[in-house]
Amino acid sequence: MSERLRDYHGKRDFRRTGEPEGREGRAGAEPRFVVQIHDASTMHFDFRLQVDDVLKSWSIPKGPSDIPKDKRLAVPTEDHPLEYEEFEGVIPEGEYGGGTVIVWDHGSYEPLSHDRKGHPVDFAESLERGHATFRLHGAKLHGAYALTRFREDNWLLVKTAEGGARGHGTPDPRRARSARTGRTLAQVAAEES
Repeated sequence: MSERLRDYHGKRDFRRTGEPEGREGRAGAEPRFVVQIHDASTMHFDFRLQVDDVLKSWSIPKGPSDIPKDKRLAVPTEDHPLEYEEFEGVIPEGEYGGGTVIVWDHGSYEPLSHDRKGHPVDFAESLERGHATFRLHGAKLHGAYALTRFREDNWLLVKTAEGGARGHGTPDPRRARSARTGRTLAQVAAEES
């Protein structure tokens, strides 16, 4: 078990949940991202960016927006294994995060963080310092975004004004469809009950 996944494993009983346990990280040409809609005790979106061998994760209550400069609260959660990018299903009631999960968007991203002299900065280091920029190449989300820490446990996710395009905001999570399977939360819940 990866040391970085200790919190993730400590919160789950893998005899009861279908969530992935996490195996050794796999390398890829481009780092991956996933946005999952999670209908748990409160409906929220989980935003995850691959950093080395884990998915760094934030809970975003209102979901990411594709409207430039639209600020979204992002609260860090535990690192998740890379294969969580594909997880869609029902976490049993009584388990940590119990509820239905769909993959709303997924794809790759390119780090854009630079130092003051314009040199690229290691992405993990930019997150550690509290400000990281990146460009998403997803099925639904595209363009440059920034994650900025403004308090110890709170971050903001903001789409930059790059390109000047106006977006459509965040969809109604109950009507949204999975980018992987085309199913809604209700369909996933019904099929797995």
